[in-house]
Amino acid sequence: MEGSASGSSSSATPSKPINLPGAQRRNADSITHSQPRPLPTPGPRSIVSPIQNLLPSAPASPPTPAPSPTPHKQRLPSWSTANDGEDAFLREARPHFSRLDSQERQRFLAEILNLCNSQQLSFVLNYVSPRLKKDPFKSLPNELCLRVLSFIDDPKTLARASQVSKHWHGLLSDDLTWKKLCEKHSYRRLSGAGVLPGSSYHSDVSGLPHSPQEAGFGGSSNKKGFQSEITPQNTVTPRRRQYLSYKSHFKQRYMVETAWRTGGQAIAKHITPDQGVVTSLHLTPKYIVIALDNASIHVFNADGIILRTLQGHMMGVWAMVPWGDTLVSGGCDRDVRVWDMSTGENTKVLRGHTSTVRCLKMSDDKTAISGSRDTTLRIWDIEKGICLNVLVGHTASVRCLEIHGDLVVSGSYDTTAKVWSISQGTCLRTLSGHFSQIYAIAFDGKRIATGSLDTFVRIWDPETGVCQGILQGHTSLVGQLQMRGNTLVTGGSDGSVRVWSLEKMQCIHRLAAHDNSVTSLQFDDARIVSGGSDGRVKVWDLRTGMLVRELSTPAEAVWRVAFEDEKAVILASRAGRTIMEVFSFSPPLDTSADTFHGEGEGSPERSSGIYEDGGHMRDDDDVPFPMRS
Repeated sequence: MEGSASGSSSSATPSKPINLPGAQRRNADSITHSQPRPLPTPGPRSIVSPIQNLLPSAPASPPTPAPSPTPHKQRLPSWSTANDGEDAFLREARPHFSRLDSQERQRFLAEILNLCNSQQLSFVLNYVSPRLKKDPFKSLPNELCLRVLSFIDDPKTLARASQVSKHWHGLLSDDLTWKKLCEKHSYRRLSGAGVLPGSSYHSDVSGLPHSPQEAGFGGSSNKKGFQSEITPQNTVTPRRRQYLSYKSHFKQRYMVETAWRTGGQAIAKHITPDQGVVTSLHLTPKYIVIALDNASIHVFNADGIILRTLQGHMMGVWAMVPWGDTLVSGGCDRDVRVWDMSTGENTKVLRGHTSTVRCLKMSDDKTAISGSRDTTLRIWDIEKGICLNVLVGHTASVRCLEIHGDLVVSGSYDTTAKVWSISQGTCLRTLSGHFSQIYAIAFDGKRIATGSLDTFVRIWDPETGVCQGILQGHTSLVGQLQMRGNTLVTGGSDGSVRVWSLEKMQCIHRLAAHDNSVTSLQFDDARIVSGGSDGRVKVWDLRTGMLVRELSTPAEAVWRVAFEDEKAVILASRAGRTIMEVFSFSPPLDTSADTFHGEGEGSPERSSGIYEDGGHMRDDDDVPFPMRS
């Protein structure tokens, strides 16, 4: 009762403030604050704003569970309001910033940036940089853009530029840019009307093994001599899509040139069980033909798959020349034989020479000219199988000959070269000046080049027979010659290869190519390929004279090397056996005449640029050509 009375009196009578000393008052306050307070009842005036809760004087209210969901108007949680303080600040700052003028905005941003550390400033830089990029080609007419692009001669730069945006990709699809780039890289068109002739292509088709008859020709009477050590990987040879634009032409040529420098693959390798000297090698769009001193002629298709062996010569075959499906051969048995390589049939046997047939050429599909150790040349009608003319004048073996139009030029061991008329069957002029046997000759209709045992190379005018120049530098027999335009490349038994300018009659490059004789030599507009008796095959840059690479592994000796744009064939001796290797430098087959999608390690590097116009680089943007490091 007393307690209740006191309680009621205390509630009825207001308490008076009691003045306590400072220490006692602080203790009383701590006791009061330590006691739990009753939870406030929610009401329109009792809700405390979040900002008030953050004030130091406001006591923190304990967390309360969310109210149970009601069936009326359920509301999903909003993650955007998770940081209410930040959103409230942004809501207030955004309109405030928009009301500022330019100078005030700059001052405001400067103050904000001064408060940032290096990591935050780096974030700002990465965020702002793409928005500051402007596409210069958007502000210029297309003609001026193409003019700017015409000064770029690096294909890798153009490849990356084509992936910057759709607009850039469209500009770089213009054929004029690629035409000028083809001219800068000396990628000449091979035919008129903007269309290149189709060439044989070796597609990547694996898992198609060849039968023993195809690969090793051990089970057929007309396929013997070679055994396949490595099955050719590329077995399907579709025609390459014709090039309809300079862009596709440049892409294909660029990929081939890159493969010659760093790529390529051996698609076939054949071994003969017996040791035979390879005397002749010819590479055509349809066939690979080799002749040996054991009377055999082996015919392969363009992929290096053996087709047949031509048998008929009784002694070594030392000369042959193909023309389409026709092959004309000659050798130590003194016969000249005509073959149909598509069937293997020996269609004609031409007799008349009294000694070894040493050289053969064809002026057209019906006429062949042979040179022999019997000192004569014979002109044959291979269709009728008759001798049309016997060219008499040399006093020693006819070692080499070349044909251009109606003229044939022969080189002999009698130290002279002679110019003959095929139609008339007469000697027009004799070229005298060498002091020893002539072993090699080149003739392009304007100039005649002869290489001799006297170490000199002489240049002649076929019209007058006058010696226009004497090229000195070799120290031994000059047995390899090839002439293209104003460039002459020679190879000698001293192991050196020399590049000459026929305009200045000067040596441009002196290549220490091999440790022994140069046994094979060929060049085109871009490269020189040489083989030597040291067993090595080397590729050289024609323009700089620098060594590009070595093909294949070293052998005991290299007999012959021949190449075309996308293929090289090597005949060498290893472990007492003759080996044929076929290398392909063909790019992947196009699915489109104008586009190429970079894949794998051959893809160009992707640009990280992004322009204000939304020109994002896309993964499916076309790449003009692949790039290899």
